[in-house]
Amino acid sequence: MAGIHIISGPREGDPIELKPQGFVIGRSDLCDLRLTDDLAESSYHARIERLGEQWRIRDLESANGTEVNGQPVQVQTLDDGDLVAVGETRFRFVADASAPAPVVLEPRPAGRHAPVAPVAATDEEVRTIAEVLDLKFKRIQFTPDLMPTDITGTDVLETNRETGEKEFRFVPGPVFCNILLADEINRTPPKTQAALLEAMQEHRVTVGNRTYPIEEPFFVLATQNPIEQEGTYPLPEAQLDRFMFNIWVDYPAEVEEEQIVRATTVDTAVRPQKVLGREQVLRLQDVVRKVPVSDHVVKYAVRLVRATRPALEGAPDFVRQYVSVGAGPRACQYLVLAAKVRAVLDGRIHVSCHDVRAAARPVLRHRIFTNFTADSEGVTPLKLIERLLEAVPKPSAKDYEVRPA
Repeated sequence: MAGIHIISGPREGDPIELKPQGFVIGRSDLCDLRLTDDLAESSYHARIERLGEQWRIRDLESANGTEVNGQPVQVQTLDDGDLVAVGETRFRFVADASAPAPVVLEPRPAGRHAPVAPVAATDEEVRTIAEVLDLKFKRIQFTPDLMPTDITGTDVLETNRETGEKEFRFVPGPVFCNILLADEINRTPPKTQAALLEAMQEHRVTVGNRTYPIEEPFFVLATQNPIEQEGTYPLPEAQLDRFMFNIWVDYPAEVEEEQIVRATTVDTAVRPQKVLGREQVLRLQDVVRKVPVSDHVVKYAVRLVRATRPALEGAPDFVRQYVSVGAGPRACQYLVLAAKVRAVLDGRIHVSCHDVRAAARPVLRHRIFTNFTADSEGVTPLKLIERLLEAVPKPSAKDYEVRPA
């Protein structure tokens, strides 16, 4: 008989056999598999049912959706080994529930620290995003011989045709754009990588004694490829911290790969249509920052980040055991900003702790640096984040009690 093996969530490690007549998953006591009281799962979230010789999963119009192998689905036939996400719970579908639970290995990049984005995206994909937003796009191919001035620009000595005097003229580099793709950023030395630091943080560039502002909005997307590591330079921790998200781009699903092949092997030229303009993007950014956030949510975001620091009192035992350096204050800021964006995209004007939890993985995975013990035992930052989300409680009433002086 088919079954599921829960690999994350409150019931982690449980093998469960499926019922032929159907199997409902959710928070309600009437469900066949009751998950948690967290609002990540709906009361009746999803149903797994048998159809002939096959099994399929159906989302029951849940608030947060159901994913199979990282893709949102409404109805999906399940194959042996498929990874299913229902709210905060993940499990694998197995055709034979009596078989041993499969060993689940998180994708792990070569080297000690997590990459910015481990699979290099094509410039066409990022260029398309820039075109539909009507923004300026530039791409830099990072190589070992790339110099900082190749990114920022440089002063050029030339002769003034009117006066005949020699003078310096600044020639802007490719960093002066709205969307910058830093392709394979780990292939250039740290000195050149650091040329992006001021631009990413301050949205300006200093050359010589002059500072040049970069037109807003400004966004940097960097990629790495973990397959080839010869002649590469790991990104400094300070530069990793400048990136808001770390997104793992895995191989596409079979259906997606078929669509990619069909779309890219025919003689057609499809031009993307503009959907937003620069001014609209800037207004949307202002809207996000104006979304109110309660002290309750801020306290939870800060508590979650502080729990990643092994030297602080109250850090979980597994953090002290496996983490060398935890996340800094930028992680708190980006958790709250990401939570605001998620609420706006969902049509809400309030931000919840669940929005913070949803942003935790991409915000924290490149800000938690594991030690040798973790590396030797195969404990990745992503696994630690999963445990943190279970271990760190949301603020309760007693957290707001006024203590006597």
